[in-house]
Amino acid sequence: MRLIQSILSYDEMLFFWFLQRRSYAALVAASRWVSRSGDGYWYVLLGFGIYWWDAEQGEAFLTTAVAAFALERPLYFLLKNTLKRGRPQSRFTGFRSHIIPSDEFSFPSGHTSAAFTTAVLLAWFYPATAFAVFPWACSVGISRIFLGVHYPADVAAGALMGSICALSGLWWVML
Repeated sequence: MRLIQSILSYDEMLFFWFLQRRSYAALVAASRWVSRSGDGYWYVLLGFGIYWWDAEQGEAFLTTAVAAFALERPLYFLLKNTLKRGRPQSRFTGFRSHIIPSDEFSFPSGHTSAAFTTAVLLAWFYPATAFAVFPWACSVGISRIFLGVHYPADVAAGALMGSICALSGLWWVML
């Protein structure tokens, strides 16, 4: 229990380190845009766009993405609603996030998890995209910290969970 408290305390300190950056206002403005790029409907459009655009691999990409997200979304909801870690706004008196989150719990970051699920799949099927999709996925996660709705551990857990779900989807479909 003491170890968990130490980890949570360090996570909160790291959260405030992010919020004390010199260009914080500019980072928040950019974070709004980056965070929106990780909203769910973009993944649906991307999946069908690739399916339509790439006759060779599009069907395999879409099938794998459906399998990966069929694992990722329920796991995300299960963890979030079981662990029930409060968001920073509920933890710190006087602190207000820059956006209104869709739910009250923060662990893990769903935006980050979905972004990493997508990044791993895109890099697998289209290796030339890796140089762009992984920095984008990291930016989605970091944007959630700057917007004040997630702690760094939420983002790290989301990145790990999304990557594992994507690899699991690949394993399942490619058997």
